[in-house]
Amino acid sequence: MKVDLFDFHLPEELIAQTPLPNREASRLMVLDKKTGETKHETFRAILSYLKEGDCLVLNDTRVLPARLYGEKEDTGAKIEVLLLKQIEGDRWETLVKPAKRVKIGTTISFGDGRLKATCIDTVEHGGRMLEFSYDGVFYEVLEALGEMPLPPYIKEQLDDRERYQTVFARERGSAAAPTAGLHFTEQLLDDIRAKGVHIAFITLHVGLGTFRPVSVENVEEHDMHAEFYQMTEGTARLLNEVKKNGGRIIAVGTTSTRTLETIASKHNGTFVAESGWTDIFIYPGYEFKAIDGMVTNFHLPKSTLIMLVSALAGRENVLRAYEEAVKERYRFFSFGDAMLII
Repeated sequence: MKVDLFDFHLPEELIAQTPLPNREASRLMVLDKKTGETKHETFRAILSYLKEGDCLVLNDTRVLPARLYGEKEDTGAKIEVLLLKQIEGDRWETLVKPAKRVKIGTTISFGDGRLKATCIDTVEHGGRMLEFSYDGVFYEVLEALGEMPLPPYIKEQLDDRERYQTVFARERGSAAAPTAGLHFTEQLLDDIRAKGVHIAFITLHVGLGTFRPVSVENVEEHDMHAEFYQMTEGTARLLNEVKKNGGRIIAVGTTSTRTLETIASKHNGTFVAESGWTDIFIYPGYEFKAIDGMVTNFHLPKSTLIMLVSALAGRENVLRAYEEAVKERYRFFSFGDAMLII
């Protein structure tokens, strides 16, 4: 299957640069995965498409202010570091720019020496393994010195860094936000619960895979980067009950989808409490074992994300819906509008 099959034309002006003041005021395209029919709503209207007994599954990962700007201790050369994955203790897998200046043994200083990092190894795709040293609590130092790692297609500065967090973000560890969850407010979640819809939380820390383009011609040859996931006993029990009682499981975002499908694939369609690393790659031809529907943003052309959405709703349906979204001037990507696939 050719990667070019998932291409589409997107005018650059439709790439959302800033979030809307009101999270739930974004637009919502509702896509019928069987017929390909679409409806146009505002996000708050999602309430009318959820039924009593359904379960909405949210990713409660919290984005780290993971972009750091420092300088080499020996030369003063400027270095940019993006934290991707905590390996053990103070050792992190990172992306470094310019990578050629950071060799094993290089020390980088941030915030006048408040935080230091020494390169201890090189990893694939130009990454570097760094070991950090500091006084106090690492995450507090990071909050003081780091910036939110907004995607490269967002050129505007973010005034309030909490707008790149979901209102339910709890578990620190992501290099990017699970953006489908950005549309929910506390009030909307309360209203969803009041309708008799269950809300469950899983964790998947978004890592390098989000930043890596698909560089092969054939979809099947792409390698997904592994990301850490976790499901609690309470969430597993709730999801199994919902399935047993005939309710639908609606995943919020590709990250929630990948977590649910990883676990269900390992356990014959049931859910268990576990944590681990997943490199599941979902593209057309995949048979879903966990979810019945999905809330998602509009994704980059030829990305693994649009491939996943196409696996659920059909490539032709999705590309036709994207063409309609362009025509109707929907806002795309992280701070853009949303799609509900049911």
